[in-house]
Amino acid sequence: MQTNTPSRNTIKLTRRGRLALVVSGAVLAGTAVAVPLLTLDGDRPTRPRTLVIPEGWRAGQVYTAVDKALALPAGSTEQAAAKAGLKLPDAAGGNPEGYLYPATYPLDDRTTPRSLLTAMVDTAVKKFAAAPVAAGPQRDYMNLYQAVTVASIVQAESGTKTDMAKVARVVFNRLERGMPLQMDSTLHYALGRTGVRTTAADTRLDSPYNSYQRMGLPPTPIDNPGQDAMRAALDPAPGDWLYFVTVKPGDTRFTADYAEHERNVAEFDARQQSLARKRSPSPKPSK
Repeated sequence: MQTNTPSRNTIKLTRRGRLALVVSGAVLAGTAVAVPLLTLDGDRPTRPRTLVIPEGWRAGQVYTAVDKALALPAGSTEQAAAKAGLKLPDAAGGNPEGYLYPATYPLDDRTTPRSLLTAMVDTAVKKFAAAPVAAGPQRDYMNLYQAVTVASIVQAESGTKTDMAKVARVVFNRLERGMPLQMDSTLHYALGRTGVRTTAADTRLDSPYNSYQRMGLPPTPIDNPGQDAMRAALDPAPGDWLYFVTVKPGDTRFTADYAEHERNVAEFDARQQSLARKRSPSPKPSK
């Protein structure tokens, strides 16, 4: 998230998912969307036996992973999603974002995009239906779909699992005070990208997912959250925090004091500049 000053660059590190494909009992992981690994049965390639969908992946990433795992043309799973008749909540409006539950799914010769998506949604509905939303601290104004939406933001914004309950509290504190969320993750979702930088021009985007411009929650989840993020959304940590910044991996600082937050941001900026200088090649000496 950012502060109330949209011109500042982003002030957090976004958690990223990883894809692992289990082939013949071996687990291999890679960043982004990995090409499904193949084993050889004589001269005939075989499908991977298991597809692992990580926490925090967006629907588009899931679609691409399924296409690759099933050796289908790009876009096949996305097209199947529109026709699969998935049992989504009415509030979703047919959009499965948030309900493609991160888990391990078996693959065999009968597996299709529709069967995989159905399994993901059915798993999400079962898991989320068991969540005690009615008993949660936000029970007076949060329904299940809104809880999934909060969990998706928590998933995207948290550097570690231990940060999740605090990030959830920041979300609720800002909502309760009538403050815009100003979460970079929702804006990046609208822009179709990931990253840790948001420009002033970005914050002027006309989109319901622009939480710098729009009040309240975005209209849908922004990724597919896991169990820890959902638990944090239902039971956020107690605290008065309104701001947070991940100064460095493992060091996320939460505060209700804007001046303290500005000092934390300055430390983050200084560290980023130092890292950029280290990555820049040294100038070659003149002859």
